[in-house]
Amino acid sequence: MPASPLTVPLAGSLDDPARARDLARMKRLALALFLFAAVVFLVCVLAGDNLGAWVRYVRATAEASMVGALADWFAVTALFRHPMRLPIPHTAIIPRKKDQIGTSLGTFVQDNFLTRAVVDERLAAVDVPGRLGTFLAAPGRAERLAGDAGAALGALTDLLKDDDLQPAVAALVDRKLRETPAAPAVARALELVVDGDRHQEVLSAALTGLARFLEENRVVFRAQLGDASPSWVPDWVDDRVFDRVFSGLQGFLEEVGDDPRHELRRAYDLRLRAYVHSLRTDPVAAARVEQLKDELLDHPAVRTWSGSLWSTVKTTVVAAAADPDSVLRARMAGLIRHAAKLLVEDPTIRELVQRQSRRAAGYAVERFSGDVADLVGATVARWDTEETSRRIELQVGRDLQWIRVNGTVVGGLAGLVIYTVGQLLS
Repeated sequence: MPASPLTVPLAGSLDDPARARDLARMKRLALALFLFAAVVFLVCVLAGDNLGAWVRYVRATAEASMVGALADWFAVTALFRHPMRLPIPHTAIIPRKKDQIGTSLGTFVQDNFLTRAVVDERLAAVDVPGRLGTFLAAPGRAERLAGDAGAALGALTDLLKDDDLQPAVAALVDRKLRETPAAPAVARALELVVDGDRHQEVLSAALTGLARFLEENRVVFRAQLGDASPSWVPDWVDDRVFDRVFSGLQGFLEEVGDDPRHELRRAYDLRLRAYVHSLRTDPVAAARVEQLKDELLDHPAVRTWSGSLWSTVKTTVVAAAADPDSVLRARMAGLIRHAAKLLVEDPTIRELVQRQSRRAAGYAVERFSGDVADLVGATVARWDTEETSRRIELQVGRDLQWIRVNGTVVGGLAGLVIYTVGQLLS
């Protein structure tokens, strides 16, 4: 019978040539015993009682052996097909009941294997964290898993559409930045700077830079003074005034830069600390910072940056994940090795993993056992009927042929006993 479009093939591993040879050999053995009993029966019938009374005992034994062999042949054959292709009721049980067998098998698995009690009892006897830790700690396993994770990450990013994710990431970043108050963050950053005297270093660098800038543009500033000075003022007067002012300014910058206790530095420190305090307590100061943040986020350059954030991060991470010598791959492998060590040595982690694995397995069997049962039933229902019967017979037929052999032998012995008892009673 050709398979319908809805049927699916069975696993090719069920076609075992060795099993097929054993099954054929057992069928020949059972048939040979039946033919032997038939030949013995015919010889006894043809010989009659001329050879003695023992012939009747042998004939009764052979006759019973044939009956037992035929009965068991019928019983075994009726499981898989109609005997002699005759539509006898209650035969071809497996082809007729295939769908019910699949449903019953799924229910049996669900009720007897996929239960929280069974899984919990099994996992209680298994050192889950130890096995997992040993697996992860195998030589080269961490590097291989890190490489697999990198390949999976690359495949995942290939599935994602940049045109869809890029605006979403940009909108997410923009929303998070706008929702996050800027004043507390700025206050905390400035507080860390002040506590570490970094603000004084910034001031020193600024003073040094300003002094260098003034020196490098001395001619420009002199020209500006000349343009602003009245025409009737002699140039030598402008030169002396400029030199006096310029030297005084440079000296002041050098003085402040060299004196860590200068009054200007103290005033700068007090003003900065007061600003930090106002950011925490003054709504007006906080509002100004928020307004500045919004203006910054609305700037086209910032919007361009946020729009390209997804592409930049994706390219960087994927490249690092694909590079065996990258810091990311090394860090991933190091984390895996560290996790393996914790799973083997840390009692707290071991207890946590053991408990959570049992809980997760219990939840999984309770949640999906019905789906597994349905899968078993639906899969069996989609198998081709004749193919299913042939494959099942191939798996268990050899043992079933022993029923025919035993029926032939036991039937003959039973016939001999019955005939003997009858003779004794008569």
